[in-house]
Amino acid sequence: MSQLMKKCNKERLTEEDVKTLDEIKEHIKARPNTFFEMEAFLPKKNGLYLNLVLGNVSVTLLSKQSKFAYKDEYEKFKLYLTVILLLFAFMCYCFVSYRFVDAILNFLLVWYYCTLTVRESILISNGSRIKGWWVFHHYVSAFLSGVMLTWPDGYLYQNFRNQFLAYSLYQSIVHCMQYYYQSGCLYRLRTLGERHNMDLTVEGFQSWMWQGLTFLLPFLFFGHFWQLYNGLSLFRMARLPDCQEWQVSMCGISFLILFMGNFLTTVAVVRTKLKSKDQAKPKALCVTMADVEAESSTQPEAMEEENPLFSNLDLFLFTLIAGLIIYWFMSRKKAEPIPEFKKLNQPAPSTQETSFIEKMKKTGRNIVVFYGSQTGTGEEFANRLSKDAQRYGMKGMAADPEEYDMSELSRLAEIGNSLAIFCMATYGEGDPTDNAQDFYDWLQETDGQLNGVNYTVFALGNKTYEHYNAMGAYVDKRLEELGAKRVFDLGMGDDDGNLEEDFVTWREQFWPAMCEHFGVEASGEDSSVRQYELKEHNDINMNKVYTGELGRLKSFETQKPPFDAKNPFLAPVTVNRKLNKAGDRHLMHLEVDITGSKIRYESGDHVAVYPTNDTVIVNKLGQILGVDLDSVISLNNLDEESNKKHPFPCPTTYRTALTHYLDIIHPPRTNVLYELAQYATDPKDQENMRKMASSAPEGKALYQSFVLEDNRNILAILEDLPSLRPPIDHLCELMPRLQARYYSIASSSKVHPNSIHICAVVVEYTTKTGRLTKGVATTWLKNKLVADNGHKSTVPMYIRKSQFRLPFKASNPVIMVGPGTGIAPFMGFIQERGWLKEQGKEVGETALYCGCRHKEEDYLYQEELEEAEKAGVITKLNVAFSRDQEQKVYVQHLLRTNKEDLWRQIHTDNAHIYICGDARNMARDVQTAFYEIAEELGGMTRTQATDYIKKLMTKGRYSQDVWS
Repeated sequence: MSQLMKKCNKERLTEEDVKTLDEIKEHIKARPNTFFEMEAFLPKKNGLYLNLVLGNVSVTLLSKQSKFAYKDEYEKFKLYLTVILLLFAFMCYCFVSYRFVDAILNFLLVWYYCTLTVRESILISNGSRIKGWWVFHHYVSAFLSGVMLTWPDGYLYQNFRNQFLAYSLYQSIVHCMQYYYQSGCLYRLRTLGERHNMDLTVEGFQSWMWQGLTFLLPFLFFGHFWQLYNGLSLFRMARLPDCQEWQVSMCGISFLILFMGNFLTTVAVVRTKLKSKDQAKPKALCVTMADVEAESSTQPEAMEEENPLFSNLDLFLFTLIAGLIIYWFMSRKKAEPIPEFKKLNQPAPSTQETSFIEKMKKTGRNIVVFYGSQTGTGEEFANRLSKDAQRYGMKGMAADPEEYDMSELSRLAEIGNSLAIFCMATYGEGDPTDNAQDFYDWLQETDGQLNGVNYTVFALGNKTYEHYNAMGAYVDKRLEELGAKRVFDLGMGDDDGNLEEDFVTWREQFWPAMCEHFGVEASGEDSSVRQYELKEHNDINMNKVYTGELGRLKSFETQKPPFDAKNPFLAPVTVNRKLNKAGDRHLMHLEVDITGSKIRYESGDHVAVYPTNDTVIVNKLGQILGVDLDSVISLNNLDEESNKKHPFPCPTTYRTALTHYLDIIHPPRTNVLYELAQYATDPKDQENMRKMASSAPEGKALYQSFVLEDNRNILAILEDLPSLRPPIDHLCELMPRLQARYYSIASSSKVHPNSIHICAVVVEYTTKTGRLTKGVATTWLKNKLVADNGHKSTVPMYIRKSQFRLPFKASNPVIMVGPGTGIAPFMGFIQERGWLKEQGKEVGETALYCGCRHKEEDYLYQEELEEAEKAGVITKLNVAFSRDQEQKVYVQHLLRTNKEDLWRQIHTDNAHIYICGDARNMARDVQTAFYEIAEELGGMTRTQATDYIKKLMTKGRYSQDVWS
């Protein structure tokens, strides 16, 4: 009929015919809507997307009531999820700063958007007119949330995190406003009978709608430009030299797409509405307020097909403007790298670099030495072994198992005469070190075969601990179970005895055995093999020189969370007081302020502090070696393939290296003496130094007496050997890194959320040579006074999590044993138990066994403990004053005195036992006391009593935080 009517010549028609013709045209226009409503109640195919997601399931809702119910449930789902996401984002922004919590939020967003795509497809299949951009933007939002979920934690993620969370908070609030605006419009249209069966749109633009929409528009446009700002921020971040994360660019592109789609569509809808508003007879418009997402605002939907969103001229202008903006940001002169993103370490290894096999093939190496190290000793031993290989006609490399794909270990057989050496330290209660945790997990989970792989293990541990060398023994046993061939016996190093001697003895037996096994001969070259070369900087920007930072350049000037071992927080010292009233020792209580750092800790955790060396010793070293300590230098690795480019942050000065980065107080190991011997001009000095580095009995005895017993550090050795004057750059290469010192936190975060307390004794003694030796960290902390001139002393620190935790049920009794400064974590426990009691919780018995030398001299925290006992927080306070009487009394004696009460608490009341302090003597004696109590009151043999206590350990009811 439409075609025939077009052929009609109006000039030949009568007036009545023209009127009839117009009526027919109006009827024709109304027919599509009728057909559309009929079609809405006919079964439809799901389409490709729904078939892929749901399979062969019909989603057609055949009754009007069912469609309304599904649509209403859909709207409620969006509202509920928006509120949940709002609360979650608020919690992450204000209270919680953990990556795994952020991951939960991003996972919820991915799930939410994926669910919306499915539900919207079902609505469309049942007659909804939602289309175009408002379908596509959910897919973009789901992709963006998925990328955020996979973005690894680091400086770049943390720098963008708060911006993203603030944006999500804002968007969620706007979403709620839009929901109530749209629901109000739909409710009014329903009462007026103007709502279509299953249409999500607001049909018919009316004046009362315009008022609500104009109120929302500023919020909508602000959200759009925030998306643009997010995209540009990410593009800038992507151009930084240290940016290796693909997620940065992908998120930037996603935000830019969301901005352009939302902005152009909203502008087009507003433009069309304004035109319609000015017409005398407003034409029917199809305006949708689509659901609002966390990454993309809910916007008015596309117009009906007969009213295009924007003209060709609009498209051209908007595209031109967007292109110019992108070109301007991307083509500007490259900015200087932002200091807070500059890292010390190499960027994360690429896919190729994670293969140590390919690296060995490429560089012609046949020996790889993996290390598990917490304090640096295991890494030091690994480097020594890798350097040794060259003297025996082989080529080795030291490798951090955290940086490589350890599943490739099975491919080691592809390299001829290959060998894997493992220097594995044991940490805590038989646990792997942090950098070996992934390797340990892989060993436990893998069932692959390592046939043809040659290996050997040297374990580092301490006999005073319960699980002596557990990690090294496990690696040795597990590799054999997987089919690898042990080519040399497991080495056991004991730090309680002489770890250096254990290593040297094992090493000197190991290499001849390897020469025999592989059929090679030692080259006989005893000359020093340098690992780093010196580069002096005469003209360098001092802003690019490290001045003590552990990782990121200028990190001490611009502090950025998260704070960890590579990025410590500079915590101001607010309290530094002496705890003991008299005596020749100095026991101190420090408090540092962590306000604004987002650092969280629990009672029982450790605080790690980075000390600095005494400036007097540093100056003496510079003077005796005749160097300018303020010269700016870099030590660059000669092995270009090595991941470790420098031994410490470079470029820097000798003074900074000796003050902040190098351990110059600890007696040097034998390999340092061997390397430095070549610089001694006196043949006798040279001979003695090389003798001390050997495994010969006389050499071991000489090293024991001259270095260890006399406690000579490198300065003392240089003073006592006048002919020894090594170049300072080689000395800096050989000195081990200055490590963080760990202290049990003496406070509870429930009572002191913005403060961390430290309890320590200052180490100070005179050696056999008459030299006064001071502990590096404790002396440095002692001098961290709270200044009166407005400048506060600061301590670089971070938190190390611990398993030393109060029982989950506060009603469980606790027995705490901590003489001396071992009382530190129990001060936090007592504060927390007191806080729980104030909250009205049922708190079990709390017994404390502590000790000191004299009650009138060094009774630590006397006032606090007596007040806690008076308040009923401590139900039994037992203090052993060891030297106030002729016969010494220690905590283990008090345990035996109260044996009946202790056995009742342990055996009947499910008490938890905590031990803190000296591992060598106290912890052993206390454990023996518990054995005896179990024997006597439990009617057990010593073997049964030992098993009983060990079961308590397994269940987490007997915990130790001890040191040697």
